[in-house]
Amino acid sequence: MPREILEEKAFLEIVPKAIHCRVKRRKDVVKLKLRTKRVLYTFKTDPVNAERLLKSVNCDIIEL
Repeated sequence: MPREILEEKAFLEIVPKAIHCRVKRRKDVVKLKLRTKRVLYTFKTDPVNAERLLKSVNCDIIEL
């Protein structure tokens, strides 16, 4: 089952464990989906904050 992350700090803690990050862009919301070995984590944010977070992601980034 996927899990939703509600805090940016928790998202940044999971990034080192991630296999890849999928980015799904909508008009006013960007979904960042981190795939780890066992769980898919989803984080919703605004487009400006998403670009800043994607710079700190060191795994593969897949645009959907």
